[in-house]
Amino acid sequence: MAAPGGGVEAAEAAAGPALGRLEEEARRRRERLRALRQRTLQNKDSGERENKQLREDDEEETVKHKDLKLRNYEPEDEELKKRKVPQAKPASVEDKVKDQLEAAKPEPIIDEVDLANLAPRKPDWDLKRDVAKKLEKLEKRTQRAIAELIRERLKGQEEELASAVGSAKQEGSDSD
Repeated sequence: MAAPGGGVEAAEAAAGPALGRLEEEARRRRERLRALRQRTLQNKDSGERENKQLREDDEEETVKHKDLKLRNYEPEDEELKKRKVPQAKPASVEDKVKDQLEAAKPEPIIDEVDLANLAPRKPDWDLKRDVAKKLEKLEKRTQRAIAELIRERLKGQEEELASAVGSAKQEGSDSD
């Protein structure tokens, strides 16, 4: 697009300072990244040298502490023959087997047969079991209802007694 008074060249000149500033920032950023890469490479090189030295020291210590135990291998070297472990003798398992056999012996069978245990249950035993909880609830309600009826009768008798006493007083006061 052309600028209002100057054509194409004027537009490029106006955009020039903005592009120059952006290019300058990009160049600075690239320089910072290069410097950072160089620092990290230097740190890695020095760190690897120290790590190699530490690893070599550790390997020497572990070699000193390892002791070969040759159980199944027949060495030909005299020095290795000294490290051979003698054959292990199997432990006696006869006692263990005897104990297990004694523990496995069955208990004597009961000679007497209890007929009550052998008799089959009644055919409706499961129905009784299922209804038992419901019957408990109904029993509680029944007891409450009976108690309420008794209270009502007692209240009715008290009222009758009070009315009888009241009528007796009225009769006595009429005779005066």
